[in-house]
Amino acid sequence: MIIRRPASSQPYGGANSRGGLQAVAPVSQDGYVGNPVSFFEQVGGEETFHRIVARFYQEVKADDVLLPLYPEEDLGPAEERLRLFLVQYWGGPHTYSDNRGHPRLRMRHVPFKIGPIERDAWLRCMRIAVDEAGLDEAHRKQLWDYMEMAANSLMNSFS
Repeated sequence: MIIRRPASSQPYGGANSRGGLQAVAPVSQDGYVGNPVSFFEQVGGEETFHRIVARFYQEVKADDVLLPLYPEEDLGPAEERLRLFLVQYWGGPHTYSDNRGHPRLRMRHVPFKIGPIERDAWLRCMRIAVDEAGLDEAHRKQLWDYMEMAANSLMNSFS
């Protein structure tokens, strides 16, 4: 048996409070409620995020708007940072913070001009990656809603 908790009963913060689907907790026959299953686990864990981020960076390599924004010629380190961040954000291991500290996404993106054109290019590449990930509709929508919010929040130029 699995219990789905309404969003209002979830504490703020952590992997269980990401809008949309809530974490699920297995309940044994004796009524014991186990640990909630995170979004990260629900969508297939590390393998799913590896697939999404690898596909995203395939698109970035071919994108005339995004590619020049990356200071490193090798996109491998950027790919790893994004993957580790998303894994942590969605309830997986905290390797990103262990290695880099608090995410501070806005601060880390200040050196790059991110306007509507750059945002839209990023979303175009990410849309392909998310749509090809094989997620069910509810998980795909929840992930995509986050990607749109994140892309909008990182804009620092409006020209």
